[in-house]
Amino acid sequence: MKYLTINGKKEPCPAFPHHKRYIYEVKRFFRPKSFMTHVFMDRFIALGELLRGLRNGTPIPRVLLIDPTSSCNLHCKGCWAADYAKGDNLSREKLDDLFTQAEKLGIRYIMLSGGEPLMRKEDILLLCREHPKLVFGAFTNATLVDEAFADSMAQLENLMLFISIEGTREETDFRRGEGVYDRALEAMRLLKERNLAFAFSACYHAGNYLTIAGDDFLDDMRRRGCWFGWLFNYVPVGKDADISLVCSAQQRTHVAKHITDYCQRHDYLIIDFWNNGHTAYGCAAAGSGFTHINAKGDVEPCAFCHYSDSNIHDMTLVEALRSPFFTKFRAWQPFSDNPYRSCPMVDVPDALVSVVSGTGACSTHYSAPETAEELIAKTLPGAEGWKPAAETLMGGMSPKSLIIHRIYVRFLRFRRRITDERRK
Repeated sequence: MKYLTINGKKEPCPAFPHHKRYIYEVKRFFRPKSFMTHVFMDRFIALGELLRGLRNGTPIPRVLLIDPTSSCNLHCKGCWAADYAKGDNLSREKLDDLFTQAEKLGIRYIMLSGGEPLMRKEDILLLCREHPKLVFGAFTNATLVDEAFADSMAQLENLMLFISIEGTREETDFRRGEGVYDRALEAMRLLKERNLAFAFSACYHAGNYLTIAGDDFLDDMRRRGCWFGWLFNYVPVGKDADISLVCSAQQRTHVAKHITDYCQRHDYLIIDFWNNGHTAYGCAAAGSGFTHINAKGDVEPCAFCHYSDSNIHDMTLVEALRSPFFTKFRAWQPFSDNPYRSCPMVDVPDALVSVVSGTGACSTHYSAPETAEELIAKTLPGAEGWKPAAETLMGGMSPKSLIIHRIYVRFLRFRRRITDERRK
């Protein structure tokens, strides 16, 4: 039996595919003692991925992120999902097929987003039962979590929730609607009562970054039972994007430093999707670590990068991973030698234009397709301001962290040579 210390208590993490073992492995990935941690972790999963990539002629992602539906029961300010046509769904049969393909490829982690994935909660529960060898996670506003659903989760054990929250009641309800904050906390109570592990998920922006990175909010999330946290920097994707919400370099640096300090003081895991490039080993999109499939079946590099040249209704998952767009995307990784500038959308936006061009990739943004040039016009000013801040942060990395990062990046390049480049 493996154990994690969560909020001062030693918690057992039963064997895979229990959802608590997923958290155990995630913590090992983001806090390795050495590169050998990655070699031995999760039953030699990295070596298995290497062999399966060689066999299939493409890197095999560790995580598959899927939108079961584009529908949502909320209309959050600045959210691109509000642009999406209501009612787009991947059928239960198609989801079952995707999960079966994932199992055959050795993919073990399925993350569900949207839209609001729990709009399909009955299908999700059924599919979790039918695929007991997979671990499922759902990024959810949690307003559809009730006693019956929590009971079903407790019986399944291979499903966990990432509950979205924006900070205080006022900050959450400002973006998500009145009463959403209280309903999210009620969902946390239901899960904690059943001894289920769950995480909080927060989008930080210019209006709430002080709260999200503050001790009061983080202490409260731990007190309410969150085993870890997941942070996203606001990205101005879509026609309704609010540029005023984009964090400045100073604001993003504040979050990076305060989150790191908090995690060290409390031995707590918070994954900051953009500021953790140094522990995620650069951009992991387009199959390098994960890939995203939207509710129409478009296969995208990640949930934020709405460009694709393939659709899962027309080809297998392996064929989509081998697509010209994904192959070129991976060839550009890492997009910077500085791990704090890992994202081609917000950190190195010129790279996004180069990667998209000449591959046949088109915008998959639902109501108002957005070219890469139109997107980076909104992110380039922030990227220019972030560059010197990223240099300072990189200068503060420990020699041990730099060594692990460089070895892992070399490993990823080797994997690419024996898959993408060998296939050519």
